[in-house]
Amino acid sequence: MLSGILMPFCNIPLILRTRKRGSSEDISLAWVIGVWACFVGMAPASFQTTDMVLYLFGIVNVIFFAAILAALLYFHPTVKNLTVIAR
Repeated sequence: MLSGILMPFCNIPLILRTRKRGSSEDISLAWVIGVWACFVGMAPASFQTTDMVLYLFGIVNVIFFAAILAALLYFHPTVKNLTVIAR
């Protein structure tokens, strides 16, 4: 159970590195959106299970990967260029 809760915390260095560099151009948006969509797609099953490890893993994983998605979208040059064009 501890590993299921702690594993998503390994995503924190990615968020900090992206914030420090001010860019996430080396990370594929298709990959991060695809992984996030898979986590969100699996979340209902993990929320309904009686297995506490899977339940906690699902909650923590969705929260942390949503944070990664937000950070990478915020710092990705493609998204930044779209906001500049929209202005």
